[in-house]
Amino acid sequence: MIPEPKLNDLYQEVILDHNRRPRNFKEIPNPSHYSHGYNPLCGDDFHLYLRVEGGIIQDVGFKGQGCAISKSSASILTSMIKGKSLEDARKLAGDFIDFMVEENKGDLKSRIGRLSIYEGVKEFPVRVKCTTLIFHALQDAAKDS
Repeated sequence: MIPEPKLNDLYQEVILDHNRRPRNFKEIPNPSHYSHGYNPLCGDDFHLYLRVEGGIIQDVGFKGQGCAISKSSASILTSMIKGKSLEDARKLAGDFIDFMVEENKGDLKSRIGRLSIYEGVKEFPVRVKCTTLIFHALQDAAKDS
């Protein structure tokens, strides 16, 4: 009998898949919004590019290098925000950052959707910065809109 995979194992596989085959790993020429996120503690270094038209994210990409956690979170985030309003993306970024740093998750878990797979990272406080790097970059890129 084959044992059923544990939920944490499935989450880990999603993270590894997004690290190995990151979605939206590209530079967008002439982006309307841009930010550079860098974590000097571990060397994670990503550029985030957005093309926003009429308040909607038409295209999104990121380039750079980092650990599996930072790269996979960038891949998942960019997949989630493409086609969404910039305001919704900004709210998602804020909710995810709050989820990662606050003890009381409340309804944040339901608002961040599949990003809740990173909940286990909270057990390693140094790695929280890896997970949230691209979300801080998104907030920075969207701040002038």
